Amino acid sequence: MNLALGSALASIGLTLPAVAVVSIALNQPLVLGLGPKESVLLALTLLVSVVTLGTGRTTVLQGIVHLVIFAEFLFLAVVP
Repeated sequence: MNLALGSALASIGLTLPAVAVVSIALNQPLVLGLGPKESVLLALTLLVSVVTLGTGRTTVLQGIVHLVIFAEFLFLAVVP
């Protein structure tokens, strides 16, 4: 499990900055490919994560909020 998480983190952590540098070097716009609903879900997830992890302690309620956001994502993926 540790190897899988490390590989995923390395792929995300190295690929996105490399693509950003190439897009700046080639003077091309960088498009994430997210629609309005996905952008709102991404912003909501980042906001909830900052609030959850900012205190240093988490509760069951905060975990449930994350699960509800994930369930909403799955619902919107199936029913556009």
